[in-house]
Amino acid sequence: MASRDLSYRAGETKGQAEGKANQTMVATKEKAQETGEAAKGITSRAAQSVKESKDQTGSYLSEKTGVVKEKASEAAESAKPKDQAGPGILQQTGERVKNMAQSAADAVKNTVGMGKEGE
Repeated sequence: MASRDLSYRAGETKGQAEGKANQTMVATKEKAQETGEAAKGITSRAAQSVKESKDQTGSYLSEKTGVVKEKASEAAESAKPKDQAGPGILQQTGERVKNMAQSAADAVKNTVGMGKEGE
């Protein structure tokens, strides 16, 4: 009878352990599902935030690009000659700038030893 009693108790203990294991597994699955849902929500909010940030940045850059274009247009307009003498002056100025740039390039070449012989 004692061995039957022990057998019964062992079966009872085994059943209780299996019940607790099942409860733990169910609770773990539920917690994992809740965590997954929370992560989806966080990810979704983060993605929305990134999109809004991108849109704001795009709008800002577009606005600033428009301002720069407008200022460049104004500068080009103000640089246009006011009378007929203007184009000649601009051409002369362009030639002078070109000659100064060439002279500067030649001076640098001579300084580093890359200039032409006899110059």
